[in-house]
Amino acid sequence: MTAAAPTNVCVIIAAKNAADTIGRAIRSALAEPEAAEIIVIDDASDDGTIAAARAVDDGSGRLVVVRFEENRGPAAARNHAIAISQSPLLAVLDADDFFLPGRLRGLLAHDDWDFIADNIAFVDAEQVANIRSKILRFAATPRPLDLIGFVDGNISQRGVRRGEIGFLKPLMRRSFLDKHRLRYNETLRLGEDYELYARALARGARYKIIHSCGYAALVRGNSLSGRHRTIDLKRLYEADRNILSEQNLTSDERAAFRRHERHVRARYELRHFLDLKKQGGLASALAYAFSHPAALPAIAGGILADKTERFRPARSPAPVALGGAGEVRYLLQGPATERTE
Repeated sequence: MTAAAPTNVCVIIAAKNAADTIGRAIRSALAEPEAAEIIVIDDASDDGTIAAARAVDDGSGRLVVVRFEENRGPAAARNHAIAISQSPLLAVLDADDFFLPGRLRGLLAHDDWDFIADNIAFVDAEQVANIRSKILRFAATPRPLDLIGFVDGNISQRGVRRGEIGFLKPLMRRSFLDKHRLRYNETLRLGEDYELYARALARGARYKIIHSCGYAALVRGNSLSGRHRTIDLKRLYEADRNILSEQNLTSDERAAFRRHERHVRARYELRHFLDLKKQGGLASALAYAFSHPAALPAIAGGILADKTERFRPARSPAPVALGGAGEVRYLLQGPATERTE
């Protein structure tokens, strides 16, 4: 007789206006025997997210749905879920996304970790219905992820959509978070995952990566990652500065954080310049640029890159919504053996 799977994972889903996808996300979590709790935090949606979430309850008593009356952001939603949950292991699932069958079992087959993440398949909305027949099977090939590799892996590259390693969705040990008093930074609405994992690694977290794929992320032309505010970029590079001031880091680790801070700050300066141009005209934007000479290279380089982007070949497949063929793309590259059945 096969032993029952341990139910020791809390799956956390922060949702904002996700009525069209939340049901699929919840069903995929409920299908995992290891999931003891699925906690959905509706972050003040104004659509049918709450009703859609409750409609897929399987009656097992594992689903909890909480509504925020005011929008507080994904970091606050996830922190609240952690606070009301009891499971020793925590898994984050975005409301647009879904687990592939057996995902938690595959992660729990490995040991010696505080955080463990598997591969992500980026899936076009047109491909979701038949996705199981399209996913490639990768050998697990576990490897550790260190702080420098993680920080450098979060410097985005033009032509690569959602290619940063911070998109990984690790299973986390509550005991490590509690020991080091770590929670999501609620001042951030962009990069809150990156900031939490970076601080954990700076405190010595063992972060393991496996290449087998158990997480599917929906790709749309109007993804949230393209709708962040300019202030969100400013808060993210300030978070890097805070880590640099607070953590005991090696010189190489400090250099990595500085690279990431410069990268995000350059994106901020370009966005801020364009905001000023839109709000007050070109003269206002130029006045800012020439009064902040340190920002000029980022602004000029960003404008040039934007103007020439259409002449450069895309480095990752585009979704159908953006004129592509909608091929499945994987965050981690490795030798694939076969397609899943």
